[in-house]
Amino acid sequence: MRLVLSIICLFLLAISVSPVRAQLEQSMRIEIPSDPNEAESFDVTPLAERGVLMTIRTGSFTDNAPVRLNFQKYDTNLKPVWHTEFKQDIKYKPVTTYKSDQYVYHLFREYDGSQYQFLRLHLDDGVIETFEGKLIDQLDVHEFKVMGSQAYVSGFHHGRPVVMSFSFFDRTVKVLPGLYANRTEISSLEIDEARHEVNVLVHSLRRHCKFSIRTYNYDSKLLRTLDFDGAQNSLISGKLLPVNQQESILVGNYSTDCTPYSQGIYVARIHHAEGGSVSTTETVNDIQYIEFSQLQNFFNYLKPHRQQKLLAKAQKRKEEGKDYKFRYRLLVHDLKPAPDGLTLVAEVYYPQYRGSTLAYGGYLRGADRYEGFRYTHAFICGFDKQGKLLWDNCFPIKELLSTELTEMVQVSQQNDKMVLAYPNDGEINTEVIQGSKVVKETEKFKLKTNAENEKVTFSAQDNLMAWYDRHFIACGFQKIAATKNSNAGQREVFYLNKLTYSEETTSVETDKATTRKNDGSGR
Repeated sequence: MRLVLSIICLFLLAISVSPVRAQLEQSMRIEIPSDPNEAESFDVTPLAERGVLMTIRTGSFTDNAPVRLNFQKYDTNLKPVWHTEFKQDIKYKPVTTYKSDQYVYHLFREYDGSQYQFLRLHLDDGVIETFEGKLIDQLDVHEFKVMGSQAYVSGFHHGRPVVMSFSFFDRTVKVLPGLYANRTEISSLEIDEARHEVNVLVHSLRRHCKFSIRTYNYDSKLLRTLDFDGAQNSLISGKLLPVNQQESILVGNYSTDCTPYSQGIYVARIHHAEGGSVSTTETVNDIQYIEFSQLQNFFNYLKPHRQQKLLAKAQKRKEEGKDYKFRYRLLVHDLKPAPDGLTLVAEVYYPQYRGSTLAYGGYLRGADRYEGFRYTHAFICGFDKQGKLLWDNCFPIKELLSTELTEMVQVSQQNDKMVLAYPNDGEINTEVIQGSKVVKETEKFKLKTNAENEKVTFSAQDNLMAWYDRHFIACGFQKIAATKNSNAGQREVFYLNKLTYSEETTSVETDKATTRKNDGSGR
């Protein structure tokens, strides 16, 4: 009897402590044939629970071929919802896009001239509207956003920053005042839908590197200016997140020597003053500077020996009364609201060149030797609603080189955990964290085709986006060949994969859940 009870207890104990098995599953996939000899481009826009939008552009000005935009909306099971086509005038070239809750906007401009076209695509039914107007000639567009029936375009004109508003209603153009100055850069253009305001974050490259937030109303009039003196710490970039009607939190990276190289991150609480006059200014309740060495896990991408050596060197310099200057370039993501405050995600990168040693020990730097941006790691921080740092973590990025500086690391909230992921060479790399803890170390998931007798021989322009709930979208170009017939030719496709991150226990209940999951629902 005791033996039977012991066996039962051990069986129950084994079930209760059964390990958690987390994995990224390829639940659905569609392939669109791609012709390498044709001028075509693909763009994917996730729409959360509303599905996903695929945009295929064919034709080009250089080939004197008709330019067409094919828009296809899919639901969350990658089933077609609607399809529409737009034939573009060949005189226009694409510049950039912007997505709001209801629309996707495309910005086009003349190849030679100041004429611009704004295309508005309604996400519910695919209805297309276009608006045309003249902005400024020789404008290097930096950002494009829309609020209500007004578009805002920021960029540089003869090396000076400029922001313009364009009304879809009457086609009028206004230049936002107070921005056109030498040695000044626009850090970001922020739309505040709740207050119906536009915030332009400006970084001066002059002495002390002053950082400013200029706030404009819907009519493009300057309401107020908030300046941060960079005499000691100069703010490089900033992202705003409204906490409530009276307060916002500003987060970004800072430097101590007026260079693009960051020494750490900063957090500022901004109190919004009542009224809307130009003389009214906002106040900063508190600003804290957090050096990288103060973050608990920032250097975890390094091997333990290198990490200890770096931190020891920085500490020794401080004890000697000297500053230790970090030299990191950061790509700061938009701030994400969290139940207890907000989350900051930033990726660390550096430009990579192919260097040829010269006679005087230098390196040849030229456009023909530029390779792209090399990513080393991402770090993620959690703050409360008062801007206090709660935790930080690190996600190492291995051997990732991109020709464009884009956000590679994607974040999916899974209850009290976060799944961090990035694509590379046909694979998805994931890590699961819970605050400052790493719940599951980096894993690799290889993207597959729909057929067992096929294999991916080449992958390019891999992209990954957080979609909704526990789902991601992976897309890019692949060459696919049959595994059984080596003489068969390869086909090239643009793929769209729905990936689902699941966490389940290896028990009897798990087997039942797996059976339900594979019943064809695709959810």
